[in-house]
Amino acid sequence: MPILNWLNKDEAVTAAKRSAYRLLEEAPTLSYGNPDNENLLIQGDNLEALKALIPFYAGKVKCIFIDPPYNTKSAFEHYDDNLEHSQWLSLMYPRLEILRDLLTQDGSIWVTIDDNEAHYLKVMMDEIFGRKNFILSIAWQKRDGAPNDRTIASVHEHILVWGKSTSIQGKKTLRTIAEVNFNLMPRTEKANAQYKVFKEPGGPDPKGPFRKIDTTANGKGGRMVESLRYSITNPYTGEDVYPRTGTCWRHREEEMLRLQKENRLYWGVQGKSTTPMRKLYLSEAKKGMTTPSIWSGLALNQHASREMELIFGQKAAFETPKPEGLLKRIIEIASNKGDLVLDSFIGSGTTASVAHKMKRRWIGIEIGEHALTHCQPRLRKVVDGDQSGISKAVEWQGSGGFRFCTLGDTVFDEYGCLNPDIKFPTLAAHLWYLETRTPTGKKKSSPLLGVHNNTAYYLLFNGILGDRRAYGGNVLTSKVLASLPSIEKHMDNDKHKIVIYGESSRLGEARLNQTNITFKQIPYDVGSL
Repeated sequence: MPILNWLNKDEAVTAAKRSAYRLLEEAPTLSYGNPDNENLLIQGDNLEALKALIPFYAGKVKCIFIDPPYNTKSAFEHYDDNLEHSQWLSLMYPRLEILRDLLTQDGSIWVTIDDNEAHYLKVMMDEIFGRKNFILSIAWQKRDGAPNDRTIASVHEHILVWGKSTSIQGKKTLRTIAEVNFNLMPRTEKANAQYKVFKEPGGPDPKGPFRKIDTTANGKGGRMVESLRYSITNPYTGEDVYPRTGTCWRHREEEMLRLQKENRLYWGVQGKSTTPMRKLYLSEAKKGMTTPSIWSGLALNQHASREMELIFGQKAAFETPKPEGLLKRIIEIASNKGDLVLDSFIGSGTTASVAHKMKRRWIGIEIGEHALTHCQPRLRKVVDGDQSGISKAVEWQGSGGFRFCTLGDTVFDEYGCLNPDIKFPTLAAHLWYLETRTPTGKKKSSPLLGVHNNTAYYLLFNGILGDRRAYGGNVLTSKVLASLPSIEKHMDNDKHKIVIYGESSRLGEARLNQTNITFKQIPYDVGSL
């Protein structure tokens, strides 16, 4: 597969691994609403913030939407959007790598971008997510009229969509698991208007409205199938009819006879048609509609500007905010209530606002001061029942809450030593992900972190065994070993392994080998993610 190369790409490819693993610190005075919630608004560099999320959220995010800087060589108040091309690519690569790792297997990522970098981004994301996991490029109409300063003026942006992994459907169809599980769009009045009650010789069909579907196929281009040219009897005239010249029936004879028997063929108002139509009943139609790849008349940038003005009482401070209607459609297609939605370029907070109103869990990351001046106040209003944007469409009345976090100290200092302020749950999550590459569940309050692939992992740290002395309970001794939670019920057989992290071990090598224990010393055997 072709890949994209640029200046300093080698550094970009390793940037995620080299990025410091930082602690997330809540700012209680900036958090808001019900404290028993899982929503996070994080202020800080999004690469480091994403890295901090990995031990807790890897493989747990259902839908990612990002609206990154477009590299348009224009001046924006809240963004440096004038990055040189290779710098822009280097900015995006490591962040996209971590975003991939945060997705569920049936998750998807949606990226809005314009022509300045869209085609380069497509090649780069094919490399990161896999070309087979690319779903489609959506053309979103962002304005209702073309600017008059160009001969051919763009009125749309691209929304590029990838899934996390691919599933084979049938013998040949290759689709991402995300697309297979996408939700259909709600049916519209226009779509339902295609279904009517048609006049028939025997009176209206008791099964209700239907639309007519052609029962023949064009025979050109090698599509003629001789076995599908047979006669069928018109029940009203008794005439045997064949498909029109140059065509054949779409269905085998047994299927056409079944349709005839079940009154699923329409023979015209007077029953004299020589080519029946198949009935597709409204009652049997899909409960939703397929999403087209061109989104026009949905929501425009000017709508977003108006939404911002209604929220903040002044003209939008952002040049290119996204309208809530656009995010509603994406989140509606790609997730369900209770799923986790993430935006690491959250800007004015639109993604989090819409996800909250649609009863999804969410994480938003923003580096600028507007995390405080725009995002936090806007989300407070949402919790309180703000009626702007999509609120009326989803009958939003307010509820929930969010936690405001900043990036704290690194887990390791420049010498590789553990931060003395690190707490047990944080180190436990870090070690669990380091060993298993899976996220931790709830905060750990037991030295037994869990069992993965028949290996049990323990952590002796920070007085987890109840002894609060500096080194109490953090040293592996016979007494400590005997007090550790049992793992027998978690194991499949006697060939299990045990990994124990601690300050030091008083057990000899023979004893460790006898009990299948591998001891790893803190901090020397604790690697970075």
